[in-house]
Amino acid sequence: MSQQIVISGVGVWHPQDSISNHELVDSYNAYVDAFNDANKDKIESGEVVAKPYSSAEFIEKASGIKSRYIYQKEGALDITRMRPKITPRSDDELSHQAEIAVEAAKLAMQKANKTASDIDAVIVSCAYTQRAYPAIAIEVQEALNIEGFGFDMLVACSAATFGMHRAYEMLAAGNASCVLVINPELVSPQINYTDRDSHFIFGDVATASILEHADTATGEHVYDILSTKAVTKYSSNIRSNFGYMTRAEDVDPYGPDKLFHQAGRKVFKEVCPMAAAHIEAHLQRHELVPESVSRWWLHQANINMNTLICKRLLGREANQKEAPIVLDEYANTASAGSVIAFGLYHEDLETGDVGVLCSFGAGYSIGSLIVKKR
Repeated sequence: MSQQIVISGVGVWHPQDSISNHELVDSYNAYVDAFNDANKDKIESGEVVAKPYSSAEFIEKASGIKSRYIYQKEGALDITRMRPKITPRSDDELSHQAEIAVEAAKLAMQKANKTASDIDAVIVSCAYTQRAYPAIAIEVQEALNIEGFGFDMLVACSAATFGMHRAYEMLAAGNASCVLVINPELVSPQINYTDRDSHFIFGDVATASILEHADTATGEHVYDILSTKAVTKYSSNIRSNFGYMTRAEDVDPYGPDKLFHQAGRKVFKEVCPMAAAHIEAHLQRHELVPESVSRWWLHQANINMNTLICKRLLGREANQKEAPIVLDEYANTASAGSVIAFGLYHEDLETGDVGVLCSFGAGYSIGSLIVKKR
């Protein structure tokens, strides 16, 4: 009989600095005034489209976001720059992304009562990595003095759940005994702060989870993983074209299409029913119905998406206790959103309670885990 695999610890780390909707809008609207004034003649001739104003009320209504954490606030609100000012580090220094990954990892290890000697695999799974190689995971492994192996993987907003899936499979196959999965979502450098429809969406954060066999778990709050489920369906409705190819293409490596961009209405229309159907089918595998679920830790992209998905599953709106929303404080944190919700809202469940951890994002990609409190 195969050994039961569990999640035994979760860590959530965020930067000290944050930006409120009002701060962000004041900066953006000042940029709009400067842009429209500088391009007045071209706008009047129709050569350039005038940029529209935004408001804090618009952002909150459209997304549920009130503020977001940011790794480096300097520069992001400067209308002559409109991007964070991050100081480069030498090859001999710990990279920015590895640094926040280590912080989250330490929190998860503490929750799971683990030391570096207990862990034999590290997965860094997120929307963007700071570089192609060497892997951020191997750098983190070195910084934490973990023996074994590590690797990076990118699955956009489903990277965290897909990373947990790989850890689950490695444990089931006997290729590892304890796996550290980290999601260092340093996304602010990929935000187009001059775009009204996307400048407010993302925040920076790092989350980490410990997966291991049940017989070695000593954390205070341990969850059996009943099963995992994943699906992908190609779509360009959420996209970033940034990459090494731009050097050979002789194009602007930081043009609008190289940053995050999406067709938001299409994403909403297509992903919501896809995610609800995915979750329902996953539950049916265990002869469970949505009413059997005590907690929904859903991807934190947009409050309206989560509301609609819960309505499709439950036939009604879920309350904050049933389906925690962290968008108001953290904003969209790419793959880390559902893990933040899990990390902040899992300790109160009782033994035997069932929960669903699910992500949905670019790809399209959907990943879920059905878990039960020990």
